[in-house]
Amino acid sequence: MYKPLNINKKDIVIEAQMLVRRPVADVFTAFIDPEITRHFWFTSGSSILEKGKTVVWTWEMYGVSAEVEVLDILTNEKISVLWGEPRTHIDFLFRPVSPASTYVQIRNYGFEVLEDEQLISFLTDSTGGFTTVVDGLKVYMEQGINPGLIADKFPAGH
Repeated sequence: MYKPLNINKKDIVIEAQMLVRRPVADVFTAFIDPEITRHFWFTSGSSILEKGKTVVWTWEMYGVSAEVEVLDILTNEKISVLWGEPRTHIDFLFRPVSPASTYVQIRNYGFEVLEDEQLISFLTDSTGGFTTVVDGLKVYMEQGINPGLIADKFPAGH
């Protein structure tokens, strides 16, 4: 028998994080500029992120796009967006650890509209997806190669 979750959905925050051995300005720019981001996350973005702007991110290998509403940007510190179906909040946080390294956190929250059974699946997918993003970011920023992690996460036929 199904038993409802006894949690306040407004308190749920999923996080993915990683130390990237690059200066904070470089790591921040990697998320702002789709010409860089496409090397570790989506295949194309309609525009550079700017506060108040809505952009489209596309994953061509999956035939999927997402509208991303940019809520706030604090240079080299934070990017806040609203995206997806259902709409959820994402904060990208950047903290310099040294002049040559940055701690990146991606926080996803605002899951109130999901039913309990959907919520568990959504949280699992979101956690895994954003972990793959920070892993790809690290490889690209430190080694200069596109690791293909997003494309390889769900290869054709699997």
